[in-house]
Amino acid sequence: MESTLHDLGQLLLKAIPTIFLLLVVHFYLKAMFFRPMADVLAKRRAATDGLKESAEAAQARAAEQLASIEAQLRKAREAVYQEQEEARRGWLGDQGAQLDAARQQAHELIHQSDQLLAAESVGAKSQLAGSANDLADEIAQTLLKRTAA
Repeated sequence: MESTLHDLGQLLLKAIPTIFLLLVVHFYLKAMFFRPMADVLAKRRAATDGLKESAEAAQARAAEQLASIEAQLRKAREAVYQEQEEARRGWLGDQGAQLDAARQQAHELIHQSDQLLAAESVGAKSQLAGSANDLADEIAQTLLKRTAA
């Protein structure tokens, strides 16, 4: 057993330079590769996060501007609709006034036509009455001439 321990000690003694070299390589790689790599990744992450935040801020500003523009657009539409409604009411009022004037004119024409017709009927009745008497006299004379002949 003593020889086994002695061989094991010899093996450990020969492994010390390998362990030492392994530790040197570990610290060398850590200092020369992994730490700079971690720094680069941290800077990259910070830059990416910064760009993300600025992009989110730009999106928020764009959303605010969009909401403002939509509100202005809505107000402008409401103003146009109100103007159109006022114009429509004005047109309806003008149309109603024109219809009233046309009705009044039509009533006046009808009234004038009724008066003219009444006057013509009175004249025609008097003319017919006068002609009826003349015709009655002619008929009577014609009948009297035939009976006398």
